[in-house]
Amino acid sequence: MPSDFEPTHHDAWQQLEAFARRPPTVQEAMEDKSWIAQAKRSTQGLHLDLSHHQINVPIWNSLTALLAASPFEELRQGMFSGDRINLTENRAVGHTRIRTPEHLMSDPTLASIQQFSDGVRSGQLQGATGKPFETIINIGIGGSDLGPKMVCEALSNFQTDSPTVHFVANVDGAEIQRVIAHCDPETTLIVIASKTFTTQETMLNAQTAKDWLIEHLGRGEKIAPHLVALTTATEQAIAFGVSKSRIFAFDEDIGGRYSLWSSIGLTIALQSSFEAFAALLEGAHEMDRHFAEAPVSDNLPVALALLAAWYGNFLGAQSQAIIPYCERLQLFPSFLQQLDMESLGKRVSRQGQVVKHGTGLIIWGQTGTNGQHAFFQLLHQGTQLIPIDFIGIQEDPLSTEVAHRTLNLNLAAQVTALAQGRRNEDQHRDYPGNKPSSVITFDQLTPYRLGQLIALYEHKVLTLSALWNLNAFDQWGVELGKSLATAFDRNDAPAHPVTAKLLERLKLR
Repeated sequence: MPSDFEPTHHDAWQQLEAFARRPPTVQEAMEDKSWIAQAKRSTQGLHLDLSHHQINVPIWNSLTALLAASPFEELRQGMFSGDRINLTENRAVGHTRIRTPEHLMSDPTLASIQQFSDGVRSGQLQGATGKPFETIINIGIGGSDLGPKMVCEALSNFQTDSPTVHFVANVDGAEIQRVIAHCDPETTLIVIASKTFTTQETMLNAQTAKDWLIEHLGRGEKIAPHLVALTTATEQAIAFGVSKSRIFAFDEDIGGRYSLWSSIGLTIALQSSFEAFAALLEGAHEMDRHFAEAPVSDNLPVALALLAAWYGNFLGAQSQAIIPYCERLQLFPSFLQQLDMESLGKRVSRQGQVVKHGTGLIIWGQTGTNGQHAFFQLLHQGTQLIPIDFIGIQEDPLSTEVAHRTLNLNLAAQVTALAQGRRNEDQHRDYPGNKPSSVITFDQLTPYRLGQLIALYEHKVLTLSALWNLNAFDQWGVELGKSLATAFDRNDAPAHPVTAKLLERLKLR
């Protein structure tokens, strides 16, 4: 694997800098037959349209040449073969392994998840007082919360006889108090999701939930049927009071933001059925296969990554918007914030050297059409360059024909208006256009399609990490604040006088 790769030293980087001095407009690209001929690509029902970008074939060729010089091939192959590509933690990266057909057929933890989720959903597994579970409270934070929460929201109408699911992440005690106030302890199942079973926020909330169960049901065996743990720390979970039969483990090489595919996804199976969870994994595996096998010229995740590098490194973009035209995908931009920014928000290379190039765009967004009445003003007439990924669904059985047609008309209109603009002598009403966007479309929002979509962005991140020579699979940047909070609590960390005043104002001293 190239250990000295610095993208700014490559000839392709200098070529791209030259192209960036006078990039093509979106309108020019839309009329460039050579670019339009390769602007659309698909895999198994998921389509990517790159027609509305400030790009052309020479720019694309330079981007692919830069990628070819990077550790991309080694990292891509290493991920699928189980190499320890997470250098700083000396770990392999296992999330693609646990969604292969072989794993789906033979993994005992998946079989246990199926048995347990089927039992809860059918009412055969019951609480301490003999009542079936009607409510699930998932307690976690980061990847142990946001991934399954996003999927459960997206698939919330996939099954009509599902238990009600709540997610609690914030250590702000008001959140869990609000949730349990609307739950019946006799019919509530508490799912505690923590890899180490020591995460401060998760364990504080878990203790609150446990105390609530004890208050209403009693101790020990009286609450054990109501507790589930998703963790690698079996002994700690047992010490907390979770029965061994209700502990669902996952492997150390499953990172938090990639963990929804593991037992961390149990709540998905509890809400939407194990069949839905399995279809989610199958869809992701299809995208894995595409990413592993498709040539760079036809590879959807690679295309998204190269565009992000073009806009971020050469045209000065600092952020990217994700706009799904489906309200059930309202948490998808937030999910991608963690996936992308925790993976690519790095300033040193895989070898520990400070990089000489920009990394990590700011990811943000909201569903359409809500965003049109909020921040689209800035997208149309603001001064920032913000490339956009639009996500559109061709059919929605949960909507009406009129409403869904109106939704998709708005999507098409926004893509067109941003790209082409509309000139007006009144500058207040002038739309300059030339705003780039990609359009991702598929037939319906099913578990399989959602799996494809999530994996598409996972592999975009891997591709960018190779191009920027970063380790996408650690997150040391989140550790300092957490350790300081613990030190302040113990009063054993020296505080600057200004910080000391803050601690006093917050009544922490």
